[in-house]
Amino acid sequence: MLTLFAIVVVGYIAGKNEYMGGTFDKRLSKLVIDITCPALILSSAMTGELPDRRYILPLLGISALTYVLLTGVAIWLPRLLTKKKDEEGVLGFAMMFGNVGFMGYPIVASIFGHEAVFYAAVLNVVNTFTVFTVGTILITGKTVNGPKFQKKVLWSTPMLSAYLTMLIVALEITGIPQWISQPLTMIGNITVPAALLIIGSSMSQLPLRSLLGNPTIYLTTLLRLAILPVGIHYLFTLLGFDPFVVGINTVVIAMPVATYGTILCLRHGKDTTLMTQITFITTLLSMLTIPLLVTYLLS
Repeated sequence: MLTLFAIVVVGYIAGKNEYMGGTFDKRLSKLVIDITCPALILSSAMTGELPDRRYILPLLGISALTYVLLTGVAIWLPRLLTKKKDEEGVLGFAMMFGNVGFMGYPIVASIFGHEAVFYAAVLNVVNTFTVFTVGTILITGKTVNGPKFQKKVLWSTPMLSAYLTMLIVALEITGIPQWISQPLTMIGNITVPAALLIIGSSMSQLPLRSLLGNPTIYLTTLLRLAILPVGIHYLFTLLGFDPFVVGINTVVIAMPVATYGTILCLRHGKDTTLMTQITFITTLLSMLTIPLLVTYLLS
């Protein structure tokens, strides 16, 4: 985590000194999401031993159950944290969705090994679907005649790479030529530093008052980074899920707030202030909470 945090700091400094920011960050984010991250997912099944295909269905199952539970939390709990109706959806989204794409993959890889990116990608299939269905409803507040689910999300580059990687693992396809696997690996290796640099740069664009937050933000952060991951970890352990599957799911759930939250606020004309503050504070504090969770839950 110190290594990853150091890259975030470099991104922050680069943003402050105008090496990064604005249009550059947007285009680099698009490159990471559409090209380097899919390459990282694909390369996880092309280097070394294949990931274990027996984990595919348990991962999909635990992910689906996790987001059913989190949907209930996201609808009910914000009512206790704020009296402002327009804040409930943002707080619910923040509790429900972690930053799997930008931080989840790098951290899962650093903890469980490169091949574990595949397992995180399987979990992210359910995550991505719910972000653009339940997540959109939380942000907009519309449940009837609201924004329709964009089917093209299911055929985006990251999702296609996850489907293809699951197929490779399920069919145990080996012997993929190096002229395919090596370029994918090299391009995929860009993902971790690029994603962390973008996070640091985006932090540098926030006003200083965002560093302070308020009690509601800190309560939401505590739930997002500690209480919900720990609760979900022990629940699925008691239900008898494989410890490795529970561990991967716990780490993914323990990520800071997904950057999709700010994107959805912008897309639907909602104020981004609260979402930006929560995203910043959870990202900063996750540098402390993730090592603690890994140490005490997964050791």
